[in-house]
Amino acid sequence: MTEARFPRVAPDRGHYESFYVRAVDPARPRSAWIRYTTHQRPGRPPTGSLWCTYFDAEAGEPYAVKQTLAAPAEAPGGWIAIGESTFGPSGARGRAMALDRSAEWALEMRGAAEPLRHLPYAWMYRARLPRTKLESPLPDAVFTGSLELGDRDRVEVAGWPGMAGHNWGAEHAATWIWLHGNGFAGVPGAWLDLSLGRVRAGPVLTPWIANGALTVEGKRFRLGGPRRARVRATPAGCRIELPGAVVEALPPPGQTVAWPYADPGGAEHHSLNCSIAELHVRLERPGRPPLELATAHGGVYELGTTPSGHGIPVQPFRDG
Repeated sequence: MTEARFPRVAPDRGHYESFYVRAVDPARPRSAWIRYTTHQRPGRPPTGSLWCTYFDAEAGEPYAVKQTLAAPAEAPGGWIAIGESTFGPSGARGRAMALDRSAEWALEMRGAAEPLRHLPYAWMYRARLPRTKLESPLPDAVFTGSLELGDRDRVEVAGWPGMAGHNWGAEHAATWIWLHGNGFAGVPGAWLDLSLGRVRAGPVLTPWIANGALTVEGKRFRLGGPRRARVRATPAGCRIELPGAVVEALPPPGQTVAWPYADPGGAEHHSLNCSIAELHVRLERPGRPPLELATAHGGVYELGTTPSGHGIPVQPFRDG
């Protein structure tokens, strides 16, 4: 199912594509979020970027670095290669250096969960619209390996839960939310992967549409769909009300990073991400008591928004 799409994009078409992993320490609030992206503006050659963000609430603010290189390439037996950094079904290995910051990672991943395609119909992945596509090749994974964060820290990763994701398209949504969680207390094997977006159609901004899944005790529950979601979202947290479910996320103060995200057409968004967020899920089950899940730091809360007014310091790395 998963394959890189950038080699087949015509040079006169704008395009972006990202492969990413997040892995969280089950014992304490620290996590790694690593992305490999390609970006192409019409008539220009593509560029490839390597992003690494490390969160550790006990050590201070997140550590982040991003390096942009020449055109990426398909990786034999993998999904993407940017320079000497590779990302594929078995894991990610690479490094990034910029602005006196550096990071190096060697992560292996494994997982038995079936891939998750957030959009409800296969034709939506072939059609021009929606202009953003999203899937999780490994929505529930376990990571081993290591991280080197400049001269600040070496982190050993052993049995950290997380996920691997993939998105691509010709344009980012006008605003979006991504929520992921595993390591729910007392519910081994449970995970959440949920995306929401609002799309601009001319002067009109569509309502929030949610798509994703919650897996509990080996059963996968689809979340979202055509009925609009009720959303309250700020950089300080969110509450999502869906048919049959409520999800709330709360990032610790000072543990959200803001990254510039460029659209192929030239506009820009900011992505506000906390990968050690507190997460609560309530699932209604007909004829049974509601199921409550919670994790103190095993959640991701990402909010895509306009470049002003959110109050989070922006990382000093350009995109695109």
